[in-house]
Amino acid sequence: MDNQAVQKEAKAEVAKVAAPQNIEVIKEQPEDVKAPEGMVWIPGATFMQGAVDQDKMAMDHEKPAHKVAVDGFFMDVTEVTNGQFKKFVDETGYVTIAERAIDWEEMKKQLPEGTPKPHDSIMQPGSLTFKKAKSSVPNLYDFSQWWSWTIGANWRHPNGPKSSIKGKDDYPVVHIAYEDALAYCEWAGRRLPTEAEWELAAQGDEDNSIYFWGNDASGLEKKANTWEGEFPVTNTKTDGYEDRAPVKSYPPNSKGLYDMAGNVWEWTTDWYNTNFYNEVFSANTIAKNPQGATAPFNERDPYAKEKIMKGGSFLCNASYCASYRISSRMATSLDSSLEHLGFRTVASVAMAKNEKK
Repeated sequence: MDNQAVQKEAKAEVAKVAAPQNIEVIKEQPEDVKAPEGMVWIPGATFMQGAVDQDKMAMDHEKPAHKVAVDGFFMDVTEVTNGQFKKFVDETGYVTIAERAIDWEEMKKQLPEGTPKPHDSIMQPGSLTFKKAKSSVPNLYDFSQWWSWTIGANWRHPNGPKSSIKGKDDYPVVHIAYEDALAYCEWAGRRLPTEAEWELAAQGDEDNSIYFWGNDASGLEKKANTWEGEFPVTNTKTDGYEDRAPVKSYPPNSKGLYDMAGNVWEWTTDWYNTNFYNEVFSANTIAKNPQGATAPFNERDPYAKEKIMKGGSFLCNASYCASYRISSRMATSLDSSLEHLGFRTVASVAMAKNEKK
């Protein structure tokens, strides 16, 4: 199938999102349902998903904004922490993708035909870690300049094999691939949020704003864990941290959610599809509880299968992404694990009713 055919197929898939215009959503938390431990209620609403008009940093894939309706749900107050993930691993024996032996037969399916197998010394479990540049980087679109494949990097060793999470139970767990996040959710009786749910939760009471605190970016270092200074060369650490920070290190949004901007990126369930927002907008309908595109499509890499991550991280800087904005979104492959990518979970009313006592 050629590129044009792939794009046509993807467009046909994302067009199946029509819904009635008059939609009722669950706004109030049911009186007979308590918030699960560590979670808060996010009231349902009909709102504009995507970039707001006044956001001058918004990227094309955040546009056009379109109206969606989302039922109320419960969301983790913080990103899942090392301590929480360790409990899951201790109880289940789960092994993350970054810790597993590399399957060359599976890997070569994602590579050009005829790609030679790397030496066994390279084909070892690991993950992507950040590395500072020694001098200014003229091309900030070449991510390879600050990412390095590190053998032995995983959630237990987030900065490489010699690093440790000892004493860091309250830090967000990272190097979590999509499959790893789903496994945790199944164990916890939770699920990952959709992109629409994530945005609704992030904006809180700040309807139609760029950031979860409003439209003013001043004082960012007191509101979120991001990169201060020249990226990726010098981090002045005016926010107190060079990389990850313990959860709850910065003020929460109006719904009591911490780190909805910065610290680490968070997985959502939506496929990344560069056609999707335009298709939804063109349909001129309001989707209820949208699940995103039914097929992945990235116009820069038509055969990529990627999910959307939200919220930005400690590496976000205004010089190239400012992804601590509510509408900000990035694509990442299902098997990707990185030192700035984690997750938080949500629970529907039905899931909360079935919460283990």
